[in-house]
Amino acid sequence: PGTVLKSGAKIGNFVETKKSIVGKNSKVNHLSYIGDTTIGQSSNIGAGTITCNYDGFGRHTTLFKRKSFIGSNGTFVAPLTVGEGAITAAGSTFTHNIPNGALGIGRARQSVKEDYAEKLKLKFQNRLKK
Repeated sequence: PGTVLKSGAKIGNFVETKKSIVGKNSKVNHLSYIGDTTIGQSSNIGAGTITCNYDGFGRHTTLFKRKSFIGSNGTFVAPLTVGEGAITAAGSTFTHNIPNGALGIGRARQSVKEDYAEKLKLKFQNRLKK
């Protein structure tokens, strides 16, 4: 309800929109939730993008300015603005605005603990025995 698709806008499979504007020649790929959001012209919203517009008390807006490129599986905690021509890294969570032309990265650094899987399984199994 309340969504406007401008000329040339594309919505992929399993995309839910609510009270949003998808700008001219912009696309929202599959598996996304876009609520209370304005997407500027010629923007690309990657698969799995979620706008978190409700905090339990009120609804907040997200703005993706024109020509923004949103990496897959991004989470945007509103209120939030992504600047014109900005790019966001896949798999990121954003809670602050991203300026025009910036690269936004909001994910934890990966770490690998060699030979730790068995120790972790034993720890969890021992917890169940208590």
